[in-house]
Amino acid sequence: MPAVSANRLELLQIADAVAREKAIDRGIVITAMEDAIAKAARSRYGAETDVHAEINSKTGELRLSRHLLVMDVVENPSTQISVEDARRRNPAAQVGDTIADTLPPLEYGRIAAQSAKQVIVQKVREAERDRQYQEYKDRIGDIVNGIVKRVEYGNVVVDLGRGEAIVRRDEMLPREVFRNGDRIRAYIYDVRREPRGPQIFLSRTHPQFMAKLFAQEVPEIYDGIVEVRAVARDPGSRAKIAVISRDTSVDPVGACVGMRGSRVQAVVNELQGEKIDIIPWSPDIATFVVNALAPAEVAKVVLDEDRERIEVVVPDQQLSLAIGRRGQNVRLASQLTGWDIDILTEQEESERRQAEFENRTRMFMDSLNVDEMVGQLLASEGFNSVEELAMVDLKEVASIEGFDEETAQELQSRAREYLDQIEAELDAKRRELGVDDALQEVPGVTTKMLVAFGENGVKTVEDLADCATDDLTGWVERKDGEAVRQAGFLEGFEISREDAESMIMQARVKAGWISEADLAPKAVEGDEEAATAEAQS
Repeated sequence: MPAVSANRLELLQIADAVAREKAIDRGIVITAMEDAIAKAARSRYGAETDVHAEINSKTGELRLSRHLLVMDVVENPSTQISVEDARRRNPAAQVGDTIADTLPPLEYGRIAAQSAKQVIVQKVREAERDRQYQEYKDRIGDIVNGIVKRVEYGNVVVDLGRGEAIVRRDEMLPREVFRNGDRIRAYIYDVRREPRGPQIFLSRTHPQFMAKLFAQEVPEIYDGIVEVRAVARDPGSRAKIAVISRDTSVDPVGACVGMRGSRVQAVVNELQGEKIDIIPWSPDIATFVVNALAPAEVAKVVLDEDRERIEVVVPDQQLSLAIGRRGQNVRLASQLTGWDIDILTEQEESERRQAEFENRTRMFMDSLNVDEMVGQLLASEGFNSVEELAMVDLKEVASIEGFDEETAQELQSRAREYLDQIEAELDAKRRELGVDDALQEVPGVTTKMLVAFGENGVKTVEDLADCATDDLTGWVERKDGEAVRQAGFLEGFEISREDAESMIMQARVKAGWISEADLAPKAVEGDEEAATAEAQS
């Protein structure tokens, strides 16, 4: 097989054809052909010879050359040339320069031609993979249409025309079956560069797949008038989508439903009959949760913003509707809002509040040595603990109906005596556990915490300084695929991670591991990025 065809343009025609077929740059194909011809030429001139091939992109003319490195002492004549020999060809040659020798065209044998073909195929394949990756890596979050190419162990390989993608079995809707040649629409959620080429991962269960389908069906969403704020799905069964309108004259729910439900029905059909609840989004979390629990009616909500938990009270006959089949309704509402939701009936809430009232009454009776009426009065006025009673202003206690200033003083006196007694008992237990006095001086540490520390082997400032935040607050780990909560030393103290971290850092200051200055971020004048980096470190 001759290296250069009688028709020089044949090489360019081949390059053009391959570039069009594989949708890659023509220059990449020509470079691959140059590498292939150079590799085949090395089989004639020696594997160590630095042979280069150049194809003129306009005329198709091929030029072979051998490159030699100018050296003081020649160790390998195949790749090096002495300074004296180099200056005979180029008087200006210096050590480190490269001298190019033109080589004559070659007649390639079958093996050399096959080797050249493999190089071209490999280079073109690499360029094609890179083109696919560059094309699809910026399309994460888009919906694509394709044709099912094959089905492997439940995974569907999709032909996108300019690349291949895969829909894994767990990203398919339940009971959904595709066969070769079927058309499929899916959501690109990941694109990875793999050794065998880019892997494009599609999903039909991703929450954003539904959001993108609505954007295709609802012009108001596409134009930005209506915005999808949150989506929660139980794929193939039920979903909730929260929408808000930027234009007060446009009803976001009505826009998504469409005339006689035509718009939402198109999405439902694509998702194999998945039922969709469209609800209005609200910046007020209580209103949003009430909307999210629709169609159930809500009587009352109680927020715990620190723990992002909300307690919802519903009429007795609405309980099953609020929870949904197998907890589906409340689970989707929780996913949609991002808050944990506890559902109680009105009767359960009444019974619980009555039990809490009785417990508080009994606590005040036992702690302050008062009768049941006084305990009930304190509990009904909203006092939750003896500490609260001891610290509140005297006039607030005296203002309770049936109390006077003298009674209020006596109650606060008994409350303080009780707290002093509890403190003394805790301090004695702390000493019994061997907890150092110095640990009491760490800001934020109480005597009750010292007992908890002692029971968990934290007995010195150094022990506390050596702790991690998770040791104090607890953490979550996965066992057998399930999340398991691991208790911390201060479980039940309702201490935040920030407080726990501050406590540990203060202990490290007292232990001499760091200085007070290390606790505050340092501002580096004129260099905001450096200041941020130092604060993070």
